[in-house]
Amino acid sequence: MSFSETTRTRAREIIARYPADRSRSALLPLLHLVQSEEGYVSPAGVEFCAEVLGLNKAQVGAVATFYTMYKRKPTGDYLVSVCTNTMCDVLGGQKVYDTLAEHLGVGHEETTADGKITLEHAECLAACDYGPVMTVNYDFFDNVEPQAALDVVEELRAGGRPMPTRGARLCTLKEMAVQLAGFADERDGAVADGGPGEPSLRGLRLAEQHGVSVPGFDPKTPIRSKAEADRAAAEAKAKAEAAKPAPAPEPAEPEAATGSTAPDVKAPDDKSPQVRTAETRQPDASTPVPDAPGTKVPVDGPAPAPRDARAAEAAGVAANPPAGDGKPAGDAAGAQERNLKEAESGTGADGADPADASGTGVRK
Repeated sequence: MSFSETTRTRAREIIARYPADRSRSALLPLLHLVQSEEGYVSPAGVEFCAEVLGLNKAQVGAVATFYTMYKRKPTGDYLVSVCTNTMCDVLGGQKVYDTLAEHLGVGHEETTADGKITLEHAECLAACDYGPVMTVNYDFFDNVEPQAALDVVEELRAGGRPMPTRGARLCTLKEMAVQLAGFADERDGAVADGGPGEPSLRGLRLAEQHGVSVPGFDPKTPIRSKAEADRAAAEAKAKAEAAKPAPAPEPAEPEAATGSTAPDVKAPDDKSPQVRTAETRQPDASTPVPDAPGTKVPVDGPAPAPRDARAAEAAGVAANPPAGDGKPAGDAAGAQERNLKEAESGTGADGADPADASGTGVRK
């Protein structure tokens, strides 16, 4: 079955009520939602719930078969449930059920030929102080007797909607399923109909007798439908908006100044010694690049000798070790000076007499 766009829109609204990682928690109201369209949870309804929640059909079917409120086969417009559990049975519940089954010609979980009434046993309806109890689409008929139960079902088959003992105005099973899915009954005044049972009011009676009350609580405050509550909220919001004072005008922004009196600040010279850094300082063209990182580049004073000149000087010293006068042996000026000294002393460079032509050191 292809579900209506209304059902699909409501399904998205139900899923949006839950956190994204807990979307499967929307399964219970979604099962009520599909039941509101078909009158029961069909295989197509199981598949629809699995599709929108990202589950498999076995997971959905396990939940749908666990709870008795989800019907697995077509159900009538009105589900009549009679409590036959211990307390209600003692008070006559089973007799009520037998009377209805004989009159309608159906048994447990069976539906009349006109599709109006589905009859079922109910284990417990949680209303033992009102027994025997019968519900129609989960609205209570208390202290019911066999003839009163027959009157209710006959009125339903005739198109009427008898007023429950407690609770709101009767609606069909599909209408009830919409409410169980989390959507309000939009029928005007439907929620305000009906009334409480006397046992439910016993606590209120005792509170009134002994002067016990909640400050500011008015027991006569009417219960409004969702539509009425929405209208009241809209009216209250409109009144609050009207009562708000007009917003004060925003102050005008000051005009932009046409001129500035602030002194001009000269940007620092990046070549100044005060602001030069290792990252930004660049040597002049005549300044050699340091051999190793971290070597300071001289800023003031004469430029150092080129690297090649220093190397050549060092090589010359190594080739010509200094003589006794501290000058290199290969130095021409130093050799002349040494010859003069030798002539004055009468000895040669090797200590021999220069007049000794034989070189033996013996003057002839």
